[in-house]
Amino acid sequence: MIGKPNEIKEFEARDEIERVFHEIRQVLRVSGVNLNFRTWASFEKFLPAMWDDFRPNAETHNFERAADEIRQQAVESADALPKLNALDGLELGGSRSWQIQQALDLYHYINPKLLVLTAAVRGALEGEEMGGSNEGTDVIEAGVPATMYAMEMVDEKPKEKEVRKLFADIKKTMALSSVNSDYRTLALWPDYLSAAWKQLKPITRSDAFQEAAKELQQQGRTLAKQLPYRLSLTRAKIEALGEDVEKIMHTTQLFEQLLPPLILNIALLQLDWSSAAELRQSPFPGRSSVKQEVQHAMA
Repeated sequence: MIGKPNEIKEFEARDEIERVFHEIRQVLRVSGVNLNFRTWASFEKFLPAMWDDFRPNAETHNFERAADEIRQQAVESADALPKLNALDGLELGGSRSWQIQQALDLYHYINPKLLVLTAAVRGALEGEEMGGSNEGTDVIEAGVPATMYAMEMVDEKPKEKEVRKLFADIKKTMALSSVNSDYRTLALWPDYLSAAWKQLKPITRSDAFQEAAKELQQQGRTLAKQLPYRLSLTRAKIEALGEDVEKIMHTTQLFEQLLPPLILNIALLQLDWSSAAELRQSPFPGRSSVKQEVQHAMA
């Protein structure tokens, strides 16, 4: 069971944490700050040090392509698992259906990035050489995609009794202590999440699902080592900041473990709406920055 982590919510961020949260949204091209960053932010000096070290990689095509590979592998694995039919019997209507699909696209896009990043941070803190390939260094244009759904979510302790019970079951089944942003966003449509989770739950317990999650985690580690810029983050540097390295390493390891099943769950949910061929493509493809395009044109 994952121990209950502390968390700095976006509206609570100040000073350096606020600066980092802003840069995360712009550089990772995401409409909100995910739980791993909000948790790392409780280690006030660690998050800026980690982010400033990783950011050069986060800006590159290499990182974007690594996330694309994770996403594609997840879709292929999910497509081989039992199919959901969570939409059967639900009367969502056009507007709610569109919103749910947009919310799923948000997490289908960002979670693979989080896995590669978290694997890199975990490896660096454990003394592994992470990055340094010097390949794919072209910079991706920053900024949240205009069509990306806002990362809105219900409270982790919602007033609705049925949603509280649903969250408790998700936490127990997935060995979580905090409900991931993904489930809290989908709880904006509780009838959909309830129907989807009822069908997801038995799949997550299968050997095939567990094996697919392990393979995703390993792929995340492989791709993290192939990032273009070598991470300089070390255990000694974090200790010098006065932070609790053991707690940081434990938290980071836990996030690296929970992300692969979460990525698979989102892929399974997506397959209820779209084909595997469609889902292998990034919902928000990155493009080279305007500045870089001008430099290439002048070369």
